[in-house]
Amino acid sequence: MLKSTCRMVLLCFITAVLPATPVVAQHTRTASSQQAKSKQKQYQPGDLYLASSHVYTLVGKTGLGHEHGVVGNLASGHLELGATNKAGEIVFDMASFQADTDAARKYVGLEGTLSQSTQQQVTDNMLGDKVLNVDKYPTATFKVHSAEKAAKPSKRGLPQYVLKGEFTLQKITRPIEFLVEVEMVKGWQHVRGGFRIKQTDYGIEPFSKAFGAIGVADQLTIWGDAWVAPISGSAQR
Repeated sequence: MLKSTCRMVLLCFITAVLPATPVVAQHTRTASSQQAKSKQKQYQPGDLYLASSHVYTLVGKTGLGHEHGVVGNLASGHLELGATNKAGEIVFDMASFQADTDAARKYVGLEGTLSQSTQQQVTDNMLGDKVLNVDKYPTATFKVHSAEKAAKPSKRGLPQYVLKGEFTLQKITRPIEFLVEVEMVKGWQHVRGGFRIKQTDYGIEPFSKAFGAIGVADQLTIWGDAWVAPISGSAQR
């Protein structure tokens, strides 16, 4: 009887002294959750969400060459839809461009897939000093002068905007103008549109080999696919 009573007293003492582990764990989880929320980036109106914003390019062919699809990232970006002046600036990270990934080929409308070695070979040629020369020109820039709303919606019934500005590739700057359509998705503006340029207009000689029997076309079709924080209020990601 005495031993049983001692054991009960000892158990009560240990219970009183030891911390309640589940409660501590719960507090830890709550604190971690609050810290994670506080670390969420606040996006101001017009800011681009760079992780999901990309640029795609369709490269045509000449002779016995092949068409290519290219995807690249953005280094920075800001776009204020509806602005009549100083509507933003989008900077392309040229060194991030990759040729003929499955996603890139699908986006620009090309069928089939290419091997990793072929993708790498095309990418190396594209980034090298005879084409994009990314070591010397790591970025390209679209300075948006205005982004006014168009009179008519897109074929999908979405609002459209006319982007006017200047596109700088390597050391040459030329004016461009094109339409984008805008779709609201989960509080973000999904902005998509494209334009065409000629490589020779920017001092670039289109890649070719085998004395010109295999090569790419001068004209490029470029699409932007960007996620933009709306003008009304800030956004989180």
